[in-house]
Amino acid sequence: MTAKWRTTLATLSFGAALGASTSRLWGPSGGQEEQPAVGLLGRLPVVPVPNVHAAYELTLSRPSGGAVMKYGFPSLSNIRTRESYVSSYDPRTRTPAWVIERLGGDTLGGNADRKRCDFKEDDSVHVFHRATNGDYRGSGLDRGHMAAAANHKWSQKAMDDTFYLTNVAPQNPHMNQNAWNNLEKLCRSLTKLYANVYVCTGPLYLPSQEADGKLYVHYQVLGTNHIAVPTHFFKVLVLERDGRQGGVELRSYVLPNEPVDEKIPLERFLVPIETIERASGLLFLPNIVRTSGGAVTAAANK
Repeated sequence: MTAKWRTTLATLSFGAALGASTSRLWGPSGGQEEQPAVGLLGRLPVVPVPNVHAAYELTLSRPSGGAVMKYGFPSLSNIRTRESYVSSYDPRTRTPAWVIERLGGDTLGGNADRKRCDFKEDDSVHVFHRATNGDYRGSGLDRGHMAAAANHKWSQKAMDDTFYLTNVAPQNPHMNQNAWNNLEKLCRSLTKLYANVYVCTGPLYLPSQEADGKLYVHYQVLGTNHIAVPTHFFKVLVLERDGRQGGVELRSYVLPNEPVDEKIPLERFLVPIETIERASGLLFLPNIVRTSGGAVTAAANK
């Protein structure tokens, strides 16, 4: 395990401990009042973006239906729905804030062919905030899927939709093709043990301690559109047990966006879900506890 990852784990552990002694602050909700455009902003071109009205449960057109948002939305900004997943896009970083999908036997089988898919821009994003393939060209980084293509073989359209750049973030090639790929395979294998597997994936930008003893967040940006390169990635898994056992199991992982020794078991990257909530600005646990009736257990770091 690298010194950088040990420092990150220390930071995450501190955040988890701090969370135990403080309470969450819930801000008021409400719509924004439309303000008149003035000055430079009033002269800039405007690209219309279709609105998406988010329901508490959102059913995708998969073979058996399925409410992919059964456990609620981690946040409510820039929601997008696709054939195979639901996401929230961060226009500042030009990457998803989170992507949620439901895995089951009905999604993993089928005749969809990855060779027929190409990475593509998302025209629903304003041109000022849109990632392009040109931004990744020559960067030495992979276009890493948040919702994995292999999770959605049930439909060619479903697999095609995973290639929108709004489902992609820059990943270290070694990490993407090895440890991250292994974590994706683990998610698919869990469909044999659980009735449903809900997966939420996204980027993190975590601080590291510098020589002066202070914490800083440093990350690279790619291309003319300045796509942010995350320091880490997370996956939160909600595993539904069958009717006889009931309840759900939580597993939450954080992996560094750097080469990871494949000898390190994935269980070593398990973290408390509250740690991811604090680092990402998202909220998972309140919705999960409410929907599951409180019957929640969490896997621990081994």
